[in-house]
Amino acid sequence: MDTREDAAGGFEEHGAFEEHRPLLLGLAYRLLGSMWDAEDAVQEAYLRWTRTDPAEVETPRAYLVTIVTRLALDQLRSARVTREAYTGPWLPEPVSAAAFGPLETAEMTDTLAYATLHMMERLSPPERAVFVLREAFELPYEEIARIVGIPVATCRQHHRRAAARLAEGRDRFRPSTADHTELLGRFLDAARGGDLAALTDLLAEDVVAWNDGGGKVRAALRPVQGRDAVAAFITGLGARYGFGEVRIVEANGAPALWTHIDGHEQLTAFDVRDGRVHGLFAVLNPDKLGRVRPAP
Repeated sequence: MDTREDAAGGFEEHGAFEEHRPLLLGLAYRLLGSMWDAEDAVQEAYLRWTRTDPAEVETPRAYLVTIVTRLALDQLRSARVTREAYTGPWLPEPVSAAAFGPLETAEMTDTLAYATLHMMERLSPPERAVFVLREAFELPYEEIARIVGIPVATCRQHHRRAAARLAEGRDRFRPSTADHTELLGRFLDAARGGDLAALTDLLAEDVVAWNDGGGKVRAALRPVQGRDAVAAFITGLGARYGFGEVRIVEANGAPALWTHIDGHEQLTAFDVRDGRVHGLFAVLNPDKLGRVRPAP
């Protein structure tokens, strides 16, 4: 094969991969909860793709999904050890949904939601892979079994178990973007004004607030649980530090609050269900904020 043929083949391989890159990145991110790690997995998949004989690949999409899933599973198994030693709660890295192209189904949107990603940390790596491949990408169990390397019956068990563990907070009414934004506005007004009664009324009885400083920014080292405790925690922060300039941004496909507290940037994502806040996820670790930092 001459140089021109080599170059043409290289461009063709590159084009085929780039066609699927947003999908692969979305898959890896859902599995890992970290855009940094997802990009590493996708880059490694690209390198393997360039070393593969195209004649051996029947369906590029299926081939690449298999590679990325297996790479992400390897990373996830090692990441679990690191996350157990993390300072304080570990939260997923927030991202803009635009990084993954259009979200075509409700299932794709739901599996990208910040609260769902956080709940998926409860799953074992194989359970998480089966759940994501089935829910977000609607693959048949037979194909998932081949990708993950387990029997079909085990795939079905993993999916049932994962769905049961994530049942709370899923398959219930979720607000429109406008309703979500309006609730965040009322939340912010109550927090800024120190209106404990108004703030409490916006919180579910079993609300939990997680704070991820990663040992780099001072943050609560344990989840704050319960309506009264969370309301007191938020109004206490406002009284002590103030909230500075606050902007509503998009994170993981939903409105979130971007602010400065005690001189540090912070993004807070919300799990809003049935008109109340069930979860607050405050990300202060600066290493996790680069993908959602608003333009000046």
